[in-house]
Amino acid sequence: MARILVVDDEQLVRQTLQRALERAGHTVRLARNGNEALDLARGAPFDLFMIDIIMPEKEGIQTIIELRQTNPSARIIAMSGGGRAGNFDYLEVASRLGATLALRKPFQSKQLIEAVQRCLE
Repeated sequence: MARILVVDDEQLVRQTLQRALERAGHTVRLARNGNEALDLARGAPFDLFMIDIIMPEKEGIQTIIELRQTNPSARIIAMSGGGRAGNFDYLEVASRLGATLALRKPFQSKQLIEAVQRCLE
């Protein structure tokens, strides 16, 4: 199956996504922020990146931009529970800047697996 990097600042979210993805047969690595994710991406190939948008140290939007610069064909799922700040929709911006798909938190395991399958097709 796929090698997936899950990037989220919340430990419970990382662990929950890891369990669901591993049950579906994927290999999962974890990162707490965009800096860790970019370091891991330089050291190993990944088939898919799942990136939270609101994180400390390096936000998901910046991580997506930098990942696209070094890996234009990367498959990326942007995730956020932050929704909107005024008229600013983080997931819409992430999609315009290179996310393959966007998932609004909270989402169910079934939605997660379906999104992963769509990205990997």
